[in-house]
Amino acid sequence: MVDVLVVEDNIEMGTLLCDFLKNDGYSVEHCTDGAKAADFFEQEGAKLVILDIMLPGLDGFAVCRKIRESSNSPIIIVSAKVEKDDKLNGLLLGADDYIEKPYDIDILLAKVKGIFARRYHSSVYSDGFLKIDKSKRKVYKGDTELEMRQKEFDLLCLLTENAGKTLNKDFLFNKIWGFDSFSEPQTLTVHIKWLRQKIESDPKKPQHIVTVWGVGYRYER
Repeated sequence: MVDVLVVEDNIEMGTLLCDFLKNDGYSVEHCTDGAKAADFFEQEGAKLVILDIMLPGLDGFAVCRKIRESSNSPIIIVSAKVEKDDKLNGLLLGADDYIEKPYDIDILLAKVKGIFARRYHSSVYSDGFLKIDKSKRKVYKGDTELEMRQKEFDLLCLLTENAGKTLNKDFLFNKIWGFDSFSEPQTLTVHIKWLRQKIESDPKKPQHIVTVWGVGYRYER
């Protein structure tokens, strides 16, 4: 799951916004049409969506409606459509905010920061062995911070969120890398190995990330 999904068909404007967000420490995905944005969100998810309205394929209103069918992730609409009816439509479909274009990038970034502070600030997992600060994307084993690649972090979060449950390999791969990923399924095995090397006392005899042969993996506290 990425922090922010930017849905903007103006490549220059979207790229610039993504660069600002990345500079603030967010993981970002940029989609330039509505259908791809809806597919990405369904497969990968996002903690926050910044959504244009006038898009090729599905328009932003349709994307907003589709996201709200399955998620309450915050949505900020940014659009040159500034009529009252457009704003009401976006808000009634479930958008959390509606910002007119052209917008002040500092104000938009402040709104993003505020949403993350309110929604995700206390998003901390702790089981006495690992502590995961999801808002800061940091993992601690005891007092030691562990270095994590983006996909390692996402995979570890998915496993710990489902502690005690066996998760199918295909489910894990599709959730983290997506149905349309160019990565090979073997990538999952490699990332599991890397995670074990970081968190297990003996990676060859894992006690926390357990293999369920023929099925997948399970996280044990």
